[in-house]
Amino acid sequence: MDAASPRTLPVSARIGADLKAQIAQGVYPPGAVLPSTRALAAELGVSRTTVTAAYDQLIAEGYLETRPGGRTRVAAGILAGPSPAAAVAAAHHLSAFGRRVLAEPLPQGAPGPAIDFLYGDLSGSDFPVLAWRRALNAVLLRRPARLGYGDPRGLPELRAALQAYLWRARGLRCGLDQIVVVNGSQQGIDLCARLLVDPGDRVVMEDPGYRTARQAFAAAGAAILPVPVDAEGLQTGCLAGIGPARLAYVTPSHQFPLGGVLPAARRQALLAWAESCGATIVEDDYDGEYRFDARPVEALVSLDRAGRVIYVGTVSKTLSPQLRLGYLVVPPGLSEAFTQAKRLADRQAPGLEQAALAGLLAEGGYERHLRQARRRNAARRAALLSALAESFGGEVRVEGAAAGLHLVAWFESLPAAAEAGMAASARAVGVGVYPVGPLYHDAASRPDRAGLLLGFAGSEPDAIRTGIRRLAAALAGGISVRG
Repeated sequence: MDAASPRTLPVSARIGADLKAQIAQGVYPPGAVLPSTRALAAELGVSRTTVTAAYDQLIAEGYLETRPGGRTRVAAGILAGPSPAAAVAAAHHLSAFGRRVLAEPLPQGAPGPAIDFLYGDLSGSDFPVLAWRRALNAVLLRRPARLGYGDPRGLPELRAALQAYLWRARGLRCGLDQIVVVNGSQQGIDLCARLLVDPGDRVVMEDPGYRTARQAFAAAGAAILPVPVDAEGLQTGCLAGIGPARLAYVTPSHQFPLGGVLPAARRQALLAWAESCGATIVEDDYDGEYRFDARPVEALVSLDRAGRVIYVGTVSKTLSPQLRLGYLVVPPGLSEAFTQAKRLADRQAPGLEQAALAGLLAEGGYERHLRQARRRNAARRAALLSALAESFGGEVRVEGAAAGLHLVAWFESLPAAAEAGMAASARAVGVGVYPVGPLYHDAASRPDRAGLLLGFAGSEPDAIRTGIRRLAAALAGGISVRG
């Protein structure tokens, strides 16, 4: 029963009041059948007589009606009242953080089109169903004697498996206490913002860059300092003119979205800048496992000798974004703070999935799957590149295709203002493409040509080729330029 029902009323009257409220809110519209008195009595843990008395009172008041041999129904003509949400919407006070969060646009929740080049999606056919099921079954069969909360940093066996994997695959050496398992890389970025940024603190970000990370730091009250990128990633030569900052967020192994790989000289310059002004660097290695022409480059953190880099990793681009599993490698001096913040945020990441991932890493299944995923995504990438060349020829310049799971297609003859019209025209023929414009901090700093961010990991080669042909046909039919 509703906790708001007056406790001084008899139980039958409280049941009646709750039913009236549900009828008023449209939970039970006119003509709706109510539960039987026996079923409702069992659900509420009261006698059937008590429920019958409540029903009889509502029948007498005209809210309910019944016929011999029929079920009790809501009377015809009863009008629903305003919903409680509408009645109290103006009564809530948002904190400054809440107002900053609300100022950011929500992503569209509508279903994607038939062929969708949305970055971040993976093909369902790539998920290692049998290996994952074996790993989950092995965990379930262990049947611990006691179920309780675990270490906020994550299961020890998963952190040990990640420690070994990061050493092998990314050249990263760290202690177990430095690893914190989080619910996807986005929670890791959010924890960095909450723990390291006070309102007004200056945060360096790549421009263009990862929009959701920018929103997380802006929600924390950061003053965003956009630094331009080029074909080699962040232009570290601009840092001297910016001056000191609290933090820098970078994607050095595969700049998002333009795809540059930060060379050694710039990595050293970035680390020297951070050490000189006491800044922390957040290295987001969101898809560093995917290179198609060479082995993955070593992480920036592997060069860090001053303890200034926080490494953010995830399995969202290798296994599935639905698993919500990521991890941080933090400097030793920050381990306790991140552990406490994770504990307060949600106690711990899901234990069953952690244990399954630990098993997959330990027995080599994760890296076998990753090798297969690389081959499949290399085929998808090749299909996208050939389709763009066939359909657009020299009209399109591709950037950032050497690594990762997306590329940017620049349409040299179309202005930046055409992007929204291009996306709308594509959607009209069942194809999802995404403008690069929103990834720029300042629209005035971007080149005046249309660009589309095209993710290819969620579709098969035939669908990719069909999607690009449809896009070309839609654009040939003309687009509206929206400035």
